[in-house]
This record gives sequence, C-alpha cells and structure tokens, in this order.
Amino acid sequence: MIKTEDIIKIASYFTIVAHSPGRLRVRVNPKIKNENSNISIEDIEQIPNKIKGIKNIKVNKVIASVTITYDANIFKPEVWEDLINKRNLDEITQIINNLAKEVM
Repeated sequence: MIKTEDIIKIASYFTIVAHSPGRLRVRVNPKIKNENSNISIEDIEQIPNKIKGIKNIKVNKVIASVTITYDANIFKPEVWEDLINKRNLDEITQIINNLAKEVM
C-alpha cells in the first residue's frame, strides 16, 4: 500500500511539462531510480483506485514522463503545482488523507 508520504516523496522527482485543469504531465528525474523504496510503477498506476478525484495515471518509461488525469473540481490545479514545488505539504497531506480510499 502506498502512503501519503510516499506520494510527496515521488512528486519531488517530478517537473511539470504541461498542466491544464484536469490533466498534468510531468517529467521524471532519472535519480528516482536511486530512491530506496518499495514503490513500484504498478503502485503508482494504482493510485486512481485509492484516491478519489484521480482518474488515471499513465507512466511512460521510454520518455520518463507521467500523465495524470484528475477531476479539477476535487483537486484544484494549484494543489498539483504546490505538490510538485514542495509548498503547503501539510495542507496537501490533509487533502490526500481526506480523499484516500486506502492511502495511509
């Protein structure tokens, strides 16, 4: 099971490539491979099953990108930008915990 802290840690390796309300595409820093974690790509792709408001996560290993589609009425676009830029993390943790189905 993926934890809220893990989501924040994973997001620290992301850089926004394109963002419009409801769709976020990020580039993944190759240093994520050095992350000492038990989180798999499958865990990341399963996040939509665990957090209300996230519709889909598509990982493209070839170009090192992740595309996230989400409900912009549930997750405001600013929340994603704050997460990627490591701002308001306490507030983001609370939002994720409130929307979590299984995330701890």
